[in-house]
Amino acid sequence: MNVVDFSRQNTVINSFVKELRDVCYQQNRRLFRNNLFRIGQMMAYEISKTFHYSLKEVETPLGVAPMMTFDDDLVVATIFRAGLPFHQGFLDVFDNAGNAFVSAYRYYKDKECEQVGIKIEYIASPDLTGKTLIIADPMLATGGSMELAYQALLTKGIPSHLHLCSVIGSQKGVDYIVDAFKDVSSVSLWCAAIDPELNEHAYIVPGLGDAGDLAYGEKL
Repeated sequence: MNVVDFSRQNTVINSFVKELRDVCYQQNRRLFRNNLFRIGQMMAYEISKTFHYSLKEVETPLGVAPMMTFDDDLVVATIFRAGLPFHQGFLDVFDNAGNAFVSAYRYYKDKECEQVGIKIEYIASPDLTGKTLIIADPMLATGGSMELAYQALLTKGIPSHLHLCSVIGSQKGVDYIVDAFKDVSSVSLWCAAIDPELNEHAYIVPGLGDAGDLAYGEKL
């Protein structure tokens, strides 16, 4: 698997992540959502460099221009509510892409809130057969939600290329994904940053907190 960590590169994405992590910046939900959106845009641009391209002609008012454009048939998928602005950033670049949505929620299996479970309730997706599938999940903590979402989406067809995209991943989550997807051909993992650890409640450290709550408000 190809793993890309943008925090190791000189890119404006790092500025957006810096603001997302800032406890003062987080007081404004609109700004927080906007940076998730912008990271989605920047990541989409980087992913576009991996697509298959061919020469096509477009008629202009003064003649015909040869243009290299991509041939991939795209579907962008998201999982949790925190993924919605991130997902929209990809759509702002890939405006003709199909869309897939997986409704899921995270819960704790024990009273100590240390064993995390993921429950998937609903899927809406076009046919994924032969498509290039992008799964946008901003927080890659344990890796469980990303794997379960992919397995659920496989009921709608097998994509030819897979891009797993997160804003912040934990090293444990990255290692889990690399192992879980080792038999999947043509898969890449894209992270704006990879943090070293998880705490006892399976939150990424230093991370940025609960992205869903910061984007849309606390839940009961």
